[in-house]
Amino acid sequence: MQQITLDEASQHLSDLIEAALNGDEIFIMKDNQPVVKLIPVLPVKIRPKFGSAKGMIKMSDDFDESLEELKEYME
Repeated sequence: MQQITLDEASQHLSDLIEAALNGDEIFIMKDNQPVVKLIPVLPVKIRPKFGSAKGMIKMSDDFDESLEELKEYME
């Protein structure tokens, strides 16, 4: 965990960003109080659009028919 003043942070921002990307916790202090925690942003997961798989899935005409081996349990 690093604590650095606001003035120092402005002079070494690229180094601090690199340190945060490598897993270090960086706290930027103002008036001896932590005011900012520098952390990397997690990659955003791209969500598929509704209907984007249309036409890609085929279903058998008899998909909801009873299986032969289960008929004795269904009676």
